[in-house]
Amino acid sequence: MPNNNSLTQLALQKFKKNFWGVFSLGVIVCIGLMSVFAYFFAPDASKNANQMHLSIHSKKPGFDVKMLVLPSSIEEDQSVLNKIFFGSVNTSTEIPVQSYKIEDEFLVYTEYALDGLIGQEKKIALDRFPNKDYKSFIENRNFVFGTDKYGRDYLSRILIGSRISFFIGFIAVFISLVIGIFMGSIAGYYGGKIDAFIMWIINITWSIPTLLLVIAITLALGKGFWQVFIAVGLTMWVEVARVVRGQIISVKEMQYVTAARALGFTDFRIITKHILPNILAPLIVISAANFAAAILIESGLSFLGIGAQPPMASWGAMIKDHYNYIILGKPYLALIPGFCIMLLVMAFMLIGNALRDALDVKS
Repeated sequence: MPNNNSLTQLALQKFKKNFWGVFSLGVIVCIGLMSVFAYFFAPDASKNANQMHLSIHSKKPGFDVKMLVLPSSIEEDQSVLNKIFFGSVNTSTEIPVQSYKIEDEFLVYTEYALDGLIGQEKKIALDRFPNKDYKSFIENRNFVFGTDKYGRDYLSRILIGSRISFFIGFIAVFISLVIGIFMGSIAGYYGGKIDAFIMWIINITWSIPTLLLVIAITLALGKGFWQVFIAVGLTMWVEVARVVRGQIISVKEMQYVTAARALGFTDFRIITKHILPNILAPLIVISAANFAAAILIESGLSFLGIGAQPPMASWGAMIKDHYNYIILGKPYLALIPGFCIMLLVMAFMLIGNALRDALDVKS
């Protein structure tokens, strides 16, 4: 068996023995699957889980209510895959009701009202329902995490909000790796004036506070979903570049690199085929840390109102919308998304520590 494979197997065995590393990997995989198939798991599968019911806003977890769903005459032209990954275009109308009865050819219902008040009584013709089967359109709706201040299902918003927090890690880390490896490789391999120039760019970028730089880039690119991903990625390449540069400086004079030069290999091949594969360990560890940092930065941007824009769900934006409820007797509206952010960030930090220990050749 080749030596690199045996080292890989050894690192894998060491990783499997780390309980918190394996546990964190399981948490990350579960959250990843949940974010990809969020609309499949969400009770409210409408786009962005944006079905509002103001009469039942800010209800506690476990709240139950009868929901009258009025069918729409508008036909939905949407594929099954589109519904699973992007949510359904909801054309029906949902009305929370306290009670209902049948009078003549009409369904008479009393709308749900807050604080024990009696809601307005309204009626609708039974012809509105297919075959006058009104019972199929009245269901008992349970809100596991309660409702937010707009009466939206909080569990659905949490599930769909996981998409931004999870995927920003992948996209931001990918952008930072591409730029950081390129800049760090050139600076470390060639040295001299090229190294001095790149280090000057790195030091200037490093001196600007990360959040301030992200805000500036976000404002330049505009507010939105993808702009935040790009902005966070463009601010995280500096750490990668410094690590790559330092690693290449330490290994570029080693015998296998000298032998590659003697054989006439190009600089590109020496860097990509010989040097980079041997410095993957610190890159993997720093990527795990950058995942966590990207999630926190995005949450901060959403809290400031320049991240993902309404009605798109985001854990940071959910904290922003409900942080004042902490002193209004309903702290869970801010604590639930906060706990989700903490859990995901902690999972990435723990898996980073586990990878560091597994890839440490001295241990």
